[in-house]
Amino acid sequence: MKTIRHNHYTYRVTWSEEDKEYVGLCAEFPSLSWLASAPETALRGVRSVVADAVEDMERRKEPVPAPLASRSFSGKFMVRVPTNVHRELAVEAAEAGVSLNRLASAKLAH
Repeated sequence: MKTIRHNHYTYRVTWSEEDKEYVGLCAEFPSLSWLASAPETALRGVRSVVADAVEDMERRKEPVPAPLASRSFSGKFMVRVPTNVHRELAVEAAEAGVSLNRLASAKLAH
C-alpha cells in the first residue's frame, strides 16, 4: 500500500467558543480533532492524531484518504435548487446577457 504523508492533508485551527479553546481539524479526517489553549498546540495535536490514524490504517491495510491537495477536480458538480430559484437565476442570467452556468459560477466565487 502506498504510504500517504500526513503533512499533505488540509489542516485548520479555529476557536471553539463552546470549549473556550482552539480546535485543530483535518478536512480529510472530519472525526478527528485536538483541543488546546494555543493555536500552534492545537495544530501539532491534530497532526499527531492524524499521523497515528494513518499509521494504524496502513497497518490494518485499510484505505487511507488521499489528501485534498493531491486530488484532481473536474470543475463540474450538480446542484439541485427549488424550481422558483432556478427560474429567478435564469431570468437574472438572461437580463445580464450571460449563461446560467456563468452566473452561478460567479455567485459561487464570491
